[in-house]
Amino acid sequence: METNSGALDLQGRRALVTGAGAGIGKATAIRLAAAGAHVTVLDLNVDTATQVADEIGGAPMSCDLSDLDSIDRLDPRIDILVNNAGLQVVAPIHEFPVDKFHLILTVMLEAPFRLVRRALPHMYENKFGRVVNISSIHGLRASPFKSAYVTAKHGLEGLSKVTALEGAEHGVTSNCINPAYVRTALVEGQIADQAKANNLDAEQVVSQVMLQRAAIKRLIEPEEVAELVAYLCGPAGTFITGASLPIDGGWTAH
Repeated sequence: METNSGALDLQGRRALVTGAGAGIGKATAIRLAAAGAHVTVLDLNVDTATQVADEIGGAPMSCDLSDLDSIDRLDPRIDILVNNAGLQVVAPIHEFPVDKFHLILTVMLEAPFRLVRRALPHMYENKFGRVVNISSIHGLRASPFKSAYVTAKHGLEGLSKVTALEGAEHGVTSNCINPAYVRTALVEGQIADQAKANNLDAEQVVSQVMLQRAAIKRLIEPEEVAELVAYLCGPAGTFITGASLPIDGGWTAH
């Protein structure tokens, strides 16, 4: 019987990673390129996209994912799609800026839908595709003051599952990865916002808010998330689809 074990070899595969100029996206682009994939490094910031692409021998692409029509102009020849780009605004619902709510849902939910829609015909034709959605523990649990982010991530969970069901017969898998707090610039910004919202200092935010529910009391490194992305794209991940895979240090064990 053929097994699914084996080294990760993505030679000949074309990957698109959004928000790949820093953090989880950058670590993922580096990991997939190390396995042989040709990676398009998509980021709002052209300078950081170019820096990462130069480092891994990939292709930089500057794209504002809030401009949904721009997605329809992307090269559809995508074998591996990693929906990672995101942003965060922390505020109580009654004070939440409505324009920011719209922006977050556009970038973090509707843009992934457009990207999946763009990539699937090529994946179906080749009987191979990997969609990895960088969701969040907030795709599974809610927290105060993050109405837009939690809403977007819950929606992304649903999109991922529907993609898995539709894509299975075509050799396409779709999964969510659900990290708790990762050591990224986005989280650094959240620390300041949470400190203001909760009247705490930065150290108290990390220990009392961010790590309160986790059994393992540390932030996650971006490379740990990237390694799970790689696993899902490799031969051992062929039967994993429609799943939500926490990297949360025991948060959801409660």
